[in-house]
Amino acid sequence: MFGYYVKIALHNVARNKVLTGLMILAITVGIGASMTTLTVMHLLSGDPLPGKSGDIYYPQIDVNPYSKGREPYDVMDYRTAYDLWSSKQADSQTMVVSNPVRVRSGIPGAVPLMISSISTTSDFFTMFDVPLQYGRPWVDEDDVRRNRVAVISDRLNQQLFGGRNSVGQSVRVKDTNLQIIGVLGPWRPSPLFYKIRGGRYSGGETSGFYGAADDVFLPLSASLEINEGDFRPFTCWATPDRPGVLEGAPCVAVALWVKLAGAGRVQAYDRFLGNYAAEQKRLGRIKHDDNTRLRSLMGWLDFNQVVPSDVKVQAALAFAFLLICLANVVGLLLAKFMRHSGEIGLRRALGASRLAVFMQCLVEAGVIGAVGGVLGLVMTLFGLWAIRIQPVAYAEQVHLDVAMFVATFILSLATSLLAGAIPAYRASSIQPVAQLKLL
Repeated sequence: MFGYYVKIALHNVARNKVLTGLMILAITVGIGASMTTLTVMHLLSGDPLPGKSGDIYYPQIDVNPYSKGREPYDVMDYRTAYDLWSSKQADSQTMVVSNPVRVRSGIPGAVPLMISSISTTSDFFTMFDVPLQYGRPWVDEDDVRRNRVAVISDRLNQQLFGGRNSVGQSVRVKDTNLQIIGVLGPWRPSPLFYKIRGGRYSGGETSGFYGAADDVFLPLSASLEINEGDFRPFTCWATPDRPGVLEGAPCVAVALWVKLAGAGRVQAYDRFLGNYAAEQKRLGRIKHDDNTRLRSLMGWLDFNQVVPSDVKVQAALAFAFLLICLANVVGLLLAKFMRHSGEIGLRRALGASRLAVFMQCLVEAGVIGAVGGVLGLVMTLFGLWAIRIQPVAYAEQVHLDVAMFVATFILSLATSLLAGAIPAYRASSIQPVAQLKLL
């Protein structure tokens, strides 16, 4: 019976080419616009650490004596971050400091490059599932001994060494030669969660949320000496004795990430934060001991409103446009079915049930929706291509994955069936006598 419905539907679709074309066009444009913006939203609001983000947390302590109990700074001063990191109260923990550095390879005549870098600790690589193409990351012993080692990105390895295995080679950061012990594989978390600070990207504009990962990763202990005096300006509540130096400065610049597996561990670490702040208040170093935070990774991204507001507005407008297209399709389908009400009445008079007529009309709407879905997919691909050629940081990452591919067809069929349900019900509800008069 379903095959018969499809046969009738194809016949009716071919018989009313202009009307059918208008309906397919409405579905195509509505699906293309909405799925393009939905795909961008899916990318920008995605989980940067699938399967692990639920165990990653971002602690904050209010170290500013003049904050008056407001939201704590998005990063901490070096001493506070170091105390929390060295306490080893989490399953694993890592400190992160962002700063640009001047780099060149050990090859004679190499041109120096000014690039972004991360000064961090050894747990960074395991906590964040950072892939390595060559070599290995440094270990705790390297942190303790302040060893002059570095891990570089695949991109920088291409620039300096032509993409070959550069483990064992040296790279000069500032005025110090560092031994390369690891080269990252292609790695670009979206967004760059470990660099998000207070609603902005630590490297500049919010578009950097979706930019490329850093090129040089240094042990923080060694970086404190190598880059002493060169750490980029950060928020201070008093004038530092030594500008650009982290240790002992009344300034915030260090982010701390911790891994806590299970609700019990989260509660215990939250209590630890409160106890630490209370202790530091008794020592006179912290004023607001009750102003601490412990947000999950996804909670931290939500708090910082990582998804650009203009993308949200565009998505809302696109789906509003889809509703307008849906309303137009409803009107066109109703006109189409009513135009052939005489034939429908004849079928009813020959014994077809109201359900059979309803299903036939619904299948016809589904066929139109399927065609509209295919063309909507083409339009979505075109829309994503148009975004990829725009000068935005996330442009090259915008692609239609399997989930969005399936969602395009589901949305198309759901739209067409929803649009066809009302006209189909209306056509199947008219009495056969009234319909036969139109023959």
